[in-house]
Formats: sequence, structure tokens, C-alpha cells
Amino acid sequence: MILDNRVAIVTGAGSGIGRAGALAMAREGAAVVVADRDAAAGAAAAEAITDAGGRALAVATDVTDDAALERLVAAALDAYGRLDIVHSHAGVQVEGPLEAVSADGMDASWRLNVRAHFVLAKLAMPVMRAAGRGSILVTASNSGVFYDREMVAYATTKHAVVAMVKQIAIDYGRYGVRVNALCPGWVDTPFNDPFIRQMGGRKAIEAYIREKIPMGRWASVHEIAEAILFLASDRSSFMTGHALVIDGGECIA
Repeated sequence: MILDNRVAIVTGAGSGIGRAGALAMAREGAAVVVADRDAAAGAAAAEAITDAGGRALAVATDVTDDAALERLVAAALDAYGRLDIVHSHAGVQVEGPLEAVSADGMDASWRLNVRAHFVLAKLAMPVMRAAGRGSILVTASNSGVFYDREMVAYATTKHAVVAMVKQIAIDYGRYGVRVNALCPGWVDTPFNDPFIRQMGGRKAIEAYIREKIPMGRWASVHEIAEAILFLASDRSSFMTGHALVIDGGECIA
């Protein structure tokens, strides 16, 4: 197992990509601290891990609350005595062009899509630096390397978090800590509901995907989980500061 004896924190792990990644890491031997604002969803994900023979701890966490993130890292260390992997995944999608997005919408995007990742990385880094190793994955988006129409808050914050990942990678590579951005494209999860509303419903988004994505389909959460395993594990041991795009070719089409 490629993550045997590792300890991972995953935020937004109660559903979608976060849940799939948490289950995949547990399957590969990691003890996973499952963090989600929805306590029931987080507990269900942790139960799925333990039912499959893995190790997991659920910690209800609002990632916009700095004290909650401090408690999350402390819980991981108290339970397992180490911290090897952080997948900072939780985020938000606020749709609309400049004139349609409120300042509050932009602020919410910034708090979840940039600031929360910053705070969690800042809390994890001293532990990883002291250990001389670690892998921090931050979920950005392919919207962090190209641009969507009428998604000013989302695209701005996703570009910002990719820049932050690259900067942290430069500063901390010397300590053996790797920091990379996960940049999925269209993945069939409820996270896309705001954009689906903007596009005019499920049929409209399906037509858009068939036309705009060279591979002509959504990704599954399990496909993204394989990329998470790669970035979390020693299989990517010489990779840092990278924005790994998994989008069926959308950003080059």
C-alpha cells in the first residue's frame, strides 16, 4: 500500500471529490482525518472507511473558522501522533459576471477558496517541516489555469490559490515538504449546481460538456481520486509547485 502508516487530513471529505479521495487514501493504508462542515456527512465517510477495514476519525470543521482548523490539526496529532498529508479541498462556487456578483459573494469565495487553504497549510507546515517531509494538496480547478465565462469570483480565487501553492512550494521545498494544486475540470458532483443553474439546467450543461471537452464527458470522482493518490504519495516525490490539470482536455481545446 502506497500510503502505509501515513496520516492525512482531508477537508470537504463528506461528499464528492473529497470523500472519494479520503476513501482512496484509506484504502492505500493512510489513517484519514475526515473534516466536513456537515457533521453527519463527515461521520458517514469515516464510517465507510472503517467498515472497509481502514482507520478514520471524523472532525466536524468549518474551514472558514481559524479556531476550528486549529482543532482539526490538533485532533489529527492527538489521535495519530503525526501528519503526513493534507488535502485542503473544501471550496465554493459563486457564479456570475462582474455586475452580478456581490461583494459578499467575492468575499465568501476568497474566504473558502484561498484564505482557508492558507490557514490550514500554515498550521500543518511546522509539523511537516519538523518531520522533514510532507505533501500538501490544495484543490484549485482548471479555472485556475484558464478562464470561464461569467465566473469572475471563481476564476479569480482559483488563479490566486494556484499562485499561492507555487509560492509555498518555492519556500518550503528545502524542508522536504511538497505543495501541489489539484485542478479538476468538470466532475459530476453537486458542487457544479451553481454553474448548472447559470447554464440553464442539466440538459444544457450536458450539451456544453459534449461540445467543449475533447473527451466529451464528465470525470468521475474516482478518476480524480487517482490523481489525489499520486500527489499524496511518494509516486510524485520530485513534484512540487505543480498545478495538475485533469479536465479531459478542456483547457487546451
